[in-house]
Amino acid sequence: MAEEHKTPEAEIPESRNFIQTFIEEDIAPGGQYAGMTVHTRFPPEPNGYLHIGHCKALTIDFGMAEKFGGMCNLRMDDTNPTKEDEEFVDAIKEDIHWLGFDWGDRFFFGSDYFDEDYKQAVGLIKKGLAYVCELSPEEFREYRGDIGVPARSPWRDRPVEESLDLFRRMKNGEFENGRMTLRAKIDLVSGNFNMRDPVIYRINHMRHHRQGDKWCIYPMYDFAHPIQDALEGITHSLCSLEFEAHRPLYNWVVEHCDLPAKPRQIEFARLGIDHTVMSKRKLRKLVEEGMVSGWDDPRMPTLCGLRRRGYTPRSIRNFCERIGVAKSASVVEFGFLEHCLREDLNATARRTMAVLRPLKLTITNYPADKHETVTVENNPVDPEAGTREVAFSRTVYIEADDFLEEPVPKYKRMYPGNEVRLKGAYLVTCTGCTRDEDGNVAEVLCEYDPESRGGDPADGRKVKGATIHWVDAATAVDAEVRLYDNLFTDADPDGPDKNFLDYLNADSLEVLHGCKVEAELAGAVAPANFQFMRVGYFCLDNRDSEPGHLVFNRSVSLKDGFKK
Repeated sequence: MAEEHKTPEAEIPESRNFIQTFIEEDIAPGGQYAGMTVHTRFPPEPNGYLHIGHCKALTIDFGMAEKFGGMCNLRMDDTNPTKEDEEFVDAIKEDIHWLGFDWGDRFFFGSDYFDEDYKQAVGLIKKGLAYVCELSPEEFREYRGDIGVPARSPWRDRPVEESLDLFRRMKNGEFENGRMTLRAKIDLVSGNFNMRDPVIYRINHMRHHRQGDKWCIYPMYDFAHPIQDALEGITHSLCSLEFEAHRPLYNWVVEHCDLPAKPRQIEFARLGIDHTVMSKRKLRKLVEEGMVSGWDDPRMPTLCGLRRRGYTPRSIRNFCERIGVAKSASVVEFGFLEHCLREDLNATARRTMAVLRPLKLTITNYPADKHETVTVENNPVDPEAGTREVAFSRTVYIEADDFLEEPVPKYKRMYPGNEVRLKGAYLVTCTGCTRDEDGNVAEVLCEYDPESRGGDPADGRKVKGATIHWVDAATAVDAEVRLYDNLFTDADPDGPDKNFLDYLNADSLEVLHGCKVEAELAGAVAPANFQFMRVGYFCLDNRDSEPGHLVFNRSVSLKDGFKK
């Protein structure tokens, strides 16, 4: 195991992508938004927690506004009354702020526009561009048509006044769910099935989390969203690639409704990461069925889960910036996200010593009553991080795998007769070990060189052994440490004909008790990131850790220089 010693990466250069190019053309002289302020929006549906896939979208929405000195609204897409929850609204706001973005006073709910949505729908009916349809869901599917076969509706030529009356009665609650819908009158023969007289309103007798029982009809997203964008003065409606086929409908609504602005929709590819799922429905299933400890379980791809695991805002934003913006879907290795975190923490995390699987080491020629401190660096990558004093005495704890009674080839740690360095302290030579009644190694014995204090290779002493970390037994603090791996064993658990639950990794969490950490960590407060020397990067758990019971989550491992 080797501690990382890299220089911090230089500032990531600004990259340009096709969205930025489109916006530059739009605001240039002669462009459709010449002289206007770039205005974007991020419209999450508050039916779950944001995950790393959403993070790409929000960094694009807020990031483009930042690049052009514009504004980005935060709008909760709560047009569907069956799924929304105030808990998710608060969590979304917290996650966005944590990433370093802000929407100022431009926070809205899609449901804020229900009155305007209804008004615009009435306007379309009056223009002969919408009608009330009484096809049942089964009939709707039957009459949808196929390639080369037009859709049908016996209600398409319903008189305007009749549709206006029925739509009013739908609003007043006179009809049961599914009895009627309001459809846009566009093109029943269109090759784009989204344009085959799509439903723009449906009946749903369900209480809304903000509107209460005021409404029993609700607009479809494809109808409500362009209206919301236009009312807020959005110039560029940036969305994921699955909405590309919906863009003609978006533009149709903007063109035929009486709106104050004409936003432009631009699509980009969604983010895919291996060994995970991005469906909120599936993530909810993991939570509700107790397969994880909650939305913030550190194995989850949610932002709150990544935050609890020790991911930093900068590492996530760098990740999103570096994977770029594309028009074609791709899957990014989870290891690259880990690389971005490792890179950030290498430059910023305080180094400390912790022993996860402790084995007692006694220095037999060290005075039993002697206690001293040795100096270690807080972060060798950061010249301003300074040093600190760490307690040292006759007995310390080392990692169990830093000792082998019978070493294997190329093993340079502790074994009888071998000399190693104790980080920041002394050179010690192993003299043997003792065993417990079960025959297991109970204690390693060694002798130290009193003249080698500091344990710095610069002292001119060349030894074949490694430099190993340790924790003073007299002052060590107990801790629980949680080691995380991929939640799924399959790189594509959400692939075709797969049940993602079949690929849950039974070894995705290993909990270690009785770990030993430096005494100073007893006062650590979350969020706090550390590099446990030679082990990995860890953070104090922000939910379960408390005074007297320290809990650390492994954020990401170091590159291991030796694996048995």
